[in-house]
Amino acid sequence: MKPRTKRLLAVLVGLGALGSASALVLNAFSSNLVFFFSPSQVAAREAPQARSFRIGGLVEVGSVQREAQGLTLQFVVTDNAHSVPVRYTGLLPDLFQEGKGVVAQGRLGADGTFVADQVLAKHDENYMAPEAAAALAAARKP
Repeated sequence: MKPRTKRLLAVLVGLGALGSASALVLNAFSSNLVFFFSPSQVAAREAPQARSFRIGGLVEVGSVQREAQGLTLQFVVTDNAHSVPVRYTGLLPDLFQEGKGVVAQGRLGADGTFVADQVLAKHDENYMAPEAAAALAAARKP
């Protein structure tokens, strides 16, 4: 084989390996990508039915209901325009409370209840996730 052919073959193999690695990275990235939706967007059916996503807003006052046995609880997330019921099993962050901001990650059930895998609460009284703050501001506009 001529040196020029060997070089061309090496370049083609390198490009093929680079293309395969890029495809694998992009596939892994897209399968782990989690989008944020507000309760208004969930009510408008803009949220995916078969994929995990995040929902954020305020925990509606008086909506937290804990089961007598276990770690399961239900609460309602609202953006003051629409509300979505959430069910979560697990330990809650210490700062989780009614009337405060929350972001939950999980899937939307067939009955319209959001089944959360993870619940995140704000870390101080001035902070709210940027997506949640934007969703609340958008819901206030007519």
